[in-house]
Amino acid sequence: MTSTSSLPLALIQLEVPPAIVVERIGEQPRWFIDALDLQPDDYLIVRPHLGESLPQFDQISGAILSGSWAMVTDHAEWSERSAAWVRAAIDAKLPLLGVCYGHQLMAYALGGKVADNPNGWERGLLPLTCKAAMQRDALLSALPERFSAWLSHRQSVIAPPPQAQVLATSEKDPCQILRYSPQALSVQFHPEFSRHIMSACLSPDVSDSVADADIEGADWARQLLMAFWQQTRPQPSQAQGA
Repeated sequence: MTSTSSLPLALIQLEVPPAIVVERIGEQPRWFIDALDLQPDDYLIVRPHLGESLPQFDQISGAILSGSWAMVTDHAEWSERSAAWVRAAIDAKLPLLGVCYGHQLMAYALGGKVADNPNGWERGLLPLTCKAAMQRDALLSALPERFSAWLSHRQSVIAPPPQAQVLATSEKDPCQILRYSPQALSVQFHPEFSRHIMSACLSPDVSDSVADADIEGADWARQLLMAFWQQTRPQPSQAQGA
């Protein structure tokens, strides 16, 4: 049997964290690499904010668009360029997962509205509620009706794109998971986060409450991330004959 090496997963880093966060826990790609236990050949890091070109679709197996301390509504050049790439990636049926800023960027790129969340800043480990349609989603059907996830965002998807399906909500945000196509979805929460990452990203007064958070049930978000990663992997071919 001939072995064919798989294409790398693109980790699209959208801007950089504050210097104090980088000092504590590194930059966004590191968090996904650790969460998925990726090996060097498994991934490709792309930094549009440094002027790097976004990858050709036939050179990658899929892409994760990271969170950011930037705001989609600032319409930075690198962000608008990434949004145009998202639209083309959707047309090319490339597997895509947007996370936090990446979630908002995907929704904006496809015709949704992003703005400051009128219900305030979501931060910490918070409960999500899944819609009934989740049970019909091939990637997400194993998720329970309610689970907890790490959140930290001031802006939200205020109105999803017309073609998007809302699959989960929270108390302050009605668009926690959006499905755009069989290959593309996005989440407002951070499936790559651990308690340590969450604490490092927040101010000391808030991180104290994170230290006391009950993380039971938070592994479901990580399982969603793992399921997406597996979706980008080549499937073993069926044996010929019986």
